[in-house]
Amino acid sequence: MEDEDIALNSVLGLELNRVFFAVRETANKQKIIEFAREVLQSERTELAESVSPEGPAS
Repeated sequence: MEDEDIALNSVLGLELNRVFFAVRETANKQKIIEFAREVLQSERTELAESVSPEGPAS
């Protein structure tokens, strides 16, 4: 499942990059950047919450 997530994120990243460079207006590029930051921050928060506070199992 982790490999699938990595592959999906790679494809989404490439598509976001393509859209970013296709957009001409700076204001719209800023909206794309803000959206990407929000998505990354929410993923980091979800990942941090899913990590066990007890540490790795022995």
